[in-house]
Amino acid sequence: MNNFLADYILHLADTTLILAQRNAEWCGHGPILEQDIAITNISLDLIGQSRNFYQYAATLIGGDTDEDKLAYLRKERAFKNLLLAEQPNGDWGQTILRQYLFSQYQYLLFEKLQHSKDEQLAAITTKALKEIKYHLRWSSEWVIRLGDGTEESSTRMLTAIDELWRYTGEMFVSANYELQCAAEDTGFDCGLLKEDWLQKVKAIFDEAALPLPEKVFMQSGGKEGTHTEHLGYILAELQYVQRAYPNSTW
Repeated sequence: MNNFLADYILHLADTTLILAQRNAEWCGHGPILEQDIAITNISLDLIGQSRNFYQYAATLIGGDTDEDKLAYLRKERAFKNLLLAEQPNGDWGQTILRQYLFSQYQYLLFEKLQHSKDEQLAAITTKALKEIKYHLRWSSEWVIRLGDGTEESSTRMLTAIDELWRYTGEMFVSANYELQCAAEDTGFDCGLLKEDWLQKVKAIFDEAALPLPEKVFMQSGGKEGTHTEHLGYILAELQYVQRAYPNSTW
């Protein structure tokens, strides 16, 4: 088993699963029906991505591991998701900004990973890019609409930036397994994406009349299993049925 590659795949799987779970909390609560459906569909896309990653990770880990055990039977410290993904929804503006910041990063990363020497990883990310293009377009349009909208919507977006920006730095700090996979040309050094990401975010923020924060202390640890208090609550809900009724099947 390639432990570094398995950890890398789990990181990608965990991030998309946790963000999907967060977005799914909006189901039935969106501001208008069309956008309620949109955010729910994005959740389904992310769950589909996480399933593909978990299935591949299970083959790398071996034994009796499968996608369900990886999603439902691991504890917080075993999850390697980005801290950004587990942050609360807040209002619609905060949810939109969280999705945009992540989608912009995910798109740049998956553009690189589609050329991975690992054929399975390349195939998964290539397929996902088609979905991420929509996520990126949808979320960036909302950032502009809210940032350059009313005084209230602009204020809410400024608050969202204050809440979320501190979690963006972690995206560009490579964990050991990311560096090892980058060295083997199966992964990519995410630190190399930072300047491109900042330029693209700045372009959207400028159009939305929103400032790009400077000199913000960045939080990290999610990639190595150190999380905020929010992840435990997410997993308690996500994993409840499996833990209450072990080994249940449909």
